[in-house]
Amino acid sequence: MEELGILEGILFVMGDEGIDLKSLCEIMEIKEEYAKELLMELKKAYEEKNRGLRISYLGDAFKLTTKQEHRKYYEKLVVTPGTNKLSQAALETLAIIAYNQPITTSEVNEIRGVGSGQLIRKLVAKGMLKEAGKSDLAGRPNLYRTTSEFLDYFGLATLEDLPEIKKNNEETSETDLFTSIYKDEEIEEV
Repeated sequence: MEELGILEGILFVMGDEGIDLKSLCEIMEIKEEYAKELLMELKKAYEEKNRGLRISYLGDAFKLTTKQEHRKYYEKLVVTPGTNKLSQAALETLAIIAYNQPITTSEVNEIRGVGSGQLIRKLVAKGMLKEAGKSDLAGRPNLYRTTSEFLDYFGLATLEDLPEIKKNNEETSETDLFTSIYKDEEIEEV
C-alpha cells in the first residue's frame, strides 16, 4: 500500500522532531481515523523481530526510533575506536551549533540545507552535544549545545576560544572554522 511508504518516509524525514497527527493528516491529505489505521499497521510491521526500528509516540509526536532491545549494539557503535572520527558533515554541524547555541535541529537543518537529525543524535551519543532545554517554537523542540567533551576534542578552554567568524561580505572558508586555531605560526628569529 503506497500510503504506508509515504508515512514511513515522512517519519524518517521528520527525524527527532517527529510529526503530530494533525500535521500528518494535512500532509497526506487523509482523515484522522485513516491516519491512525496506517500508523497502527506500520507499527505492527515494525514489531517483527527482523526489524530494527519502531514507531514511538513521544512529546505529542510520532517518531521512528530504534528498538530498546538492540541498545547494546548501538552503544558499541558509539564507543568503538574506529567510529570516533568526525566526518565533514559532523564537523559542519558542530560548528553551526557551537556558534549559534542553543539551537534546534530544524534551525541547524535550515543553515546546513540538509537534514541533520541523525548527526545530532550521534553527536549527543558521543558526548559532543547535549540537550539544553526546550525552544519556545511550536512543538517545543529540543535545544542543543556543545559539551566540555567538545571543548576537549578541539583543544579549547572555553567557547570564547572559537575562531571569529568574519561578517559582512568578508570571505570565510569552511575549513577556517576548524583549522584556524591549529595553523602553525612562523616564529621570527630575533
